[in-house]
Amino acid sequence: MSVEDEVINARLGDVFRANGYAGASLSALSEAVGLRRASLYHRFPTGKHAMAQAVLDSVEVQLEHTLAPLASEPDVADGVAEMCRRLALSYRDGRMSCALDTMTLTGAPDDIRAHAGRLARAWIQAMADAAMRAGATEADAYTLARAALVRIEGALVVARALDDPSVFEQALAELPGLLAP
Repeated sequence: MSVEDEVINARLGDVFRANGYAGASLSALSEAVGLRRASLYHRFPTGKHAMAQAVLDSVEVQLEHTLAPLASEPDVADGVAEMCRRLALSYRDGRMSCALDTMTLTGAPDDIRAHAGRLARAWIQAMADAAMRAGATEADAYTLARAALVRIEGALVVARALDDPSVFEQALAELPGLLAP
């Protein structure tokens, strides 16, 4: 993926995050990337669907980068803390919606929703693997990982609703103790 692709996908992602799939109009998508609709269709021949796929592909690459410390850091708590630092950057300290949430709103095509679901399951798996490395049983690790994702996603919603990024910061600060007690 070229730098230009990354910029275009990030701008498209901002529109999808703000409006969901159904609410992301071609006008808004076109305006966000600074291309006329014809140019946008040239780049994405199947239209909004292809744009959403490109955004989720970009999210997948970002998520892999964000989750990498969970497996690579020798100390699990340090790996979780680094994941949290990367999440804070990715979500602008809780000021940005999660594409996995907004891309699954009513009106999103089944394959887009399925792609978001696969990414959420990969996120849970990576956190469960880290919890098992920290000594949790497999069953407990999956429970902890799901709880961690619920905290992250819930904190994003509440932080935006209250316009208070400290909610997201607090949720992230608690994750090392949750996943690597």
